[in-house]
Amino acid sequence: MAPHHKRVRAGRLAAGAVVVAASAALASGPRAGVGVVPADDARAPAPVPAPATTPAPVPAPATTPAGGERPPAFGAFLGSDARGVARMPLFSHWLGGAELRVGHTYLPGHRWRDIEGAPGFLDAWAHWRNQDPDRMLVLNVPLQERNEEGVSDDEVRRLLRQGAAGEFDHHFRALAERLVGLGVPDTVLVLGWEMNGTTYTHRCGPDPQAWKTYWNRIVTTMRSVPGQRFRFDFAPSRGRDAVPWTECYPGDDTVDIIGMDSYDQPAGMPFDRQVDEPYGLRAHVEFAKAHGKAVSYPEWGLFRNGDNPEYMRRMLAWIAEHRPLYHTLTDYCPHGVWRCADNPRSAELYRSFLAGGADGATPAPASTPTPGPAAPAGPAVPPPPEGCTPLDLGSWVEHWLGGKLCLRFDWWSRDR
Repeated sequence: MAPHHKRVRAGRLAAGAVVVAASAALASGPRAGVGVVPADDARAPAPVPAPATTPAPVPAPATTPAGGERPPAFGAFLGSDARGVARMPLFSHWLGGAELRVGHTYLPGHRWRDIEGAPGFLDAWAHWRNQDPDRMLVLNVPLQERNEEGVSDDEVRRLLRQGAAGEFDHHFRALAERLVGLGVPDTVLVLGWEMNGTTYTHRCGPDPQAWKTYWNRIVTTMRSVPGQRFRFDFAPSRGRDAVPWTECYPGDDTVDIIGMDSYDQPAGMPFDRQVDEPYGLRAHVEFAKAHGKAVSYPEWGLFRNGDNPEYMRRMLAWIAEHRPLYHTLTDYCPHGVWRCADNPRSAELYRSFLAGGADGATPAPASTPTPGPAAPAGPAVPPPPEGCTPLDLGSWVEHWLGGKLCLRFDWWSRDR
């Protein structure tokens, strides 16, 4: 999953119809509940939650690691652009001052110019990273443009073979040069995440051999840029999905970290099954150990089972036991705990475990900060108004509008 999880896609004709309707609504004034906001943070519609399963209680993990070691570096996905950086101190304050050592963002996958790292997009993240040498920047990188546009398997197969032949090398060289130039040559790069699924154009299933060859070309190209110290994270989604993720593994020479995106899904699946299913959590850590690689959890969070503190408790315990290089919670509905009010029980558990300071050793209550302006590390971008949902109409429409179209779905009931 990406910041815009499995969203409903619409073609340009549908988008055009929305623009026409929105234009009329904009002309009618603020009561129509439509506006334009800078692009970022389009939220996926929350699925209807299934009843949370309640297996036998499992004790919450101890917050002090054995031997006084520091806990794994952690963070949360809070937005892709400068607003994600601006929210980090607020999230830390909510956790009682716990240190977020990981900043996690995604390059857009609309066009190649986005994947190369458009000028200005990564500046705030680089500034945040360079304020403290102990911090880690994690960047998800799409391997194809039109990455969430429902491209057919035949087209994906053709694109993978083009990539394997080197036709896209220059885009990844440009990205590597951009990152080195910004002073973040040690960025963790999550290339082509969840490649074992069906959502993305960068999926592996249509031609696993071409996919592996393409990955190896990308890594070789980016490592050839002077000054780089990148680490490359191979991160499938948990379980078999469309293909076993082991069939996509490109080899130890071009992988530094073996990650896994692991949400609380499907509906009704208990955590023990998430551990022991084929290609699940246990298979992941055993595979990484056999290949001598660190593990990570670039994306995890609630999903199909609603506000499920049992999942939250067990996932935190799993992380504490297996000590990944880093982990980052996806913090928007339906997955999150701070920016999503739908999961209060899980939020309290997450907060009590991670609150209390940089070492997480002393959980303590933390007051929720009063929302207010935060000074971002880069150019300030105002968040969308409360209750206003940005619509993803595609880059060409957003360029015409000057940002995302923001629609209030409750406009008809306001002031009544």
